[in-house]
Amino acid sequence: MELRHLRYFIAVAEELHFGRAAEQLGISQPPLSQQIQALEEELGARLFERTNRRVALSAVGRLFLPEARQVLAQLEQAVDVARRAQRGELGELKVGFTASAPFTSTIPRAIRAFRQACPEVHLDLRELSSRGVAEAVREGRLQVGMLRPLAPLPEELVALELFAEPLVAVLPVDHPLAGAREEGVRLAALGEEPFVFFPRTFGTGLYDQLLGLARAAGFSPRIVQEASEAMTLIGLVATGLGVTVLPASFSRMRIDGVVCRTLLDPGASTAVWLVRRRDEASPLVRRFAELIEQEAREAQALRETTKG
Repeated sequence: MELRHLRYFIAVAEELHFGRAAEQLGISQPPLSQQIQALEEELGARLFERTNRRVALSAVGRLFLPEARQVLAQLEQAVDVARRAQRGELGELKVGFTASAPFTSTIPRAIRAFRQACPEVHLDLRELSSRGVAEAVREGRLQVGMLRPLAPLPEELVALELFAEPLVAVLPVDHPLAGAREEGVRLAALGEEPFVFFPRTFGTGLYDQLLGLARAAGFSPRIVQEASEAMTLIGLVATGLGVTVLPASFSRMRIDGVVCRTLLDPGASTAVWLVRRRDEASPLVRRFAELIEQEAREAQALRETTKG
C-alpha cells in the first residue's frame, strides 16, 4: 500500500464523486478508479458502494476513513518535525559559558533572541571555566561554547570572535587611583600593589593575559590571594586585600567598596569566542551560531554609532 492510495481514497470519500476527486487531485478519472480498485483488492474489502447515480462509503470505508486521515496527519507531522529540525527549531542544545558571559549585554540578548525564535528548543546551559568549556565541546559533552580566548585552542575546535571589551583595574574605593578624575590607569601604576586573581590552573585566558600585560609594563604581579569566581575577587578587593583586573562587563555591577578604571595599556582588552567542533554539522548549532553572531554584529554597530 502506498500513501497516494490513502490520499486518493480520502479525496473520493470527501467528494463522493470520482470526477470531482480526480480534478482535486490533478489526475484523470480512470487512473483514480484503478488506484481505488487496487486499494480495495489489497484490503480485501469494498470501500465504496457504486451505482450509476451515486458513490457512497461502505461500512468498511466509513471505519477506514478516520484511520487513513490519522496516518496522513501523522505523516505530515513527521515531515514538519524533520523540516523544523533541519532549520534548527527543535531539539536540545547544550551550551557552555564562562562566569563572565552573563555580565555582557550581548550574550543574554542573543540567548533571549534564540529562545524567542526557537521556543521549542530546550537550552541546557552550563557554567564552566574557559578551559572547561573548550574541553566539554571537544569531547562532545557540549555542542557549543562561549569562552575567553585560550592558547592553545584544541585543534578539534574552531573559534569565532563575537566581540571584544576593555580590561579594567578593580581598585579599593580609597585607592589613590580611584579618584573621579582618573578615567583610566596604566598597569605600571599598579606594579607595587598586591593582586588577587584567578588561579592559573582554573583555565582562564585572563591569567596569561595579565602576566603578558604586566611583563610589558615592566613588572611581575605579586598575587597574594587566588579565587575562582570573579565576584569573590571583587569582594576581596573591597576588603583592601589587593587589586585585580577583569573584563569591563563586570564594571556594570555596583558593589560598594570598589572602583573600576579602564586599563590604558596597548592590548588591554579581552574577547569572547564562540567555539564548536570542526566536524559539527547540527542545524541547531548552526542556527544558534547565526543568531548569536547577528546579535554580536548589531551590538557592535550600535556601540560604534553611539561613539560617533
